Amino acid sequence: MNEEIRKHLTQDIIPFWEGLKDEEYGGFYGRLTMELELEKEAVKGVILNSRILWFFSNAYLLVKDKELLTYAGHAYHYLMDHCLDREEGGVFWSTRYDGSAEDTTKHTYNLAFSIYALSSYYDASKEEEALKTAFEIYRIIETRCTDSVGYLESFHRDFTPESNDKLSENGIIAEKTMNTLLHVFEAYTELYRVSKEEKVADRMRFLLDVFLEKVYNQELKRQEVFFDVNMNSILDLHSYGHDIETAWLMERGCEVLGDEKYRKAIRPVMAALADTIYKTAYHKSSVWNECCKGEIDKTRVWWVQAEAVLGFLNAYEKDPGHTEYLQAAKDIWGYIKEYIIDKRPGSEWLSEVDDNGMPTSKNKEIVEPWKCPYHNGRMCIEVLRREIELC
Repeated sequence: MNEEIRKHLTQDIIPFWEGLKDEEYGGFYGRLTMELELEKEAVKGVILNSRILWFFSNAYLLVKDKELLTYAGHAYHYLMDHCLDREEGGVFWSTRYDGSAEDTTKHTYNLAFSIYALSSYYDASKEEEALKTAFEIYRIIETRCTDSVGYLESFHRDFTPESNDKLSENGIIAEKTMNTLLHVFEAYTELYRVSKEEKVADRMRFLLDVFLEKVYNQELKRQEVFFDVNMNSILDLHSYGHDIETAWLMERGCEVLGDEKYRKAIRPVMAALADTIYKTAYHKSSVWNECCKGEIDKTRVWWVQAEAVLGFLNAYEKDPGHTEYLQAAKDIWGYIKEYIIDKRPGSEWLSEVDDNGMPTSKNKEIVEPWKCPYHNGRMCIEVLRREIELC
């Protein structure tokens, strides 16, 4: 067993996030600066809360420490009491520190992470209301956020469409994104795993078809990232982190789905994604961020390194002849220990470092609405579940 990984999970990541529990207003504090200053009145992102709920639920399922379930329950009750929109449905984008609604945007990406978290919490706690709520949000996505060629993304509180600036980058506004599609699939994988509802399986197959037909670029062996409403790519962008994350997440989804047709269709595509990242973006025992219009961003982002460990481990598991993938996973873990894990007491992982391993900016917080225990915590949990020695 990877005792080093287990130790990092149980002695570093878990205690850090336990320490962010807000005993006064509920949920978890939303911001810790690079200077390790805790901002107790910072906005609480609902994505952050959902990912914390997912993390503590899965940490409990792995470690079997009942104290972890109490932290998951704390995040669960915050979601149920403050993040759900009881009038219009779905969940808000963010709340203020005191639990009142801050940004009432409804976003398919955010809805998906609530399903993901609630499904895991149901598995951990057997709380029927969690599964019921997950299906209520699932129904909203399927009735309010879909069209014939994919998933619409950003809406006002009443689900009238608005600009998708929250999931758009690189100077464009995308009506649909690979990122949202991937995480809806991830959420439905977890919902199907705990419920075995065939209607969820049917939508997983739909998502796989969209991925194979619209998102995956057969010629370039990569995913396209940003799309118009008809799922036509609108930017030459190769997101290295999302590709290596997809390379294991979609394969796991097919395993949960148990559909041999889709498993066979997905396997060579996932192998191609991992191979392309290994040959194109894996340098200095780490993975670059992205390439936009031919210009490579060599920043090492925390979540990209975590997902690269899992993506390469998965590729090795599926084809043990590729021992270079196992070595890459081991080397990236070494890189994480050297450059990404913040050695200062009271900290966790740095958000990103440059090509020389130096933190890129004092404005990259240790905790903020997107910086969470989802990627690094999941890396530890998955490595331990798979029982492949990294250390």
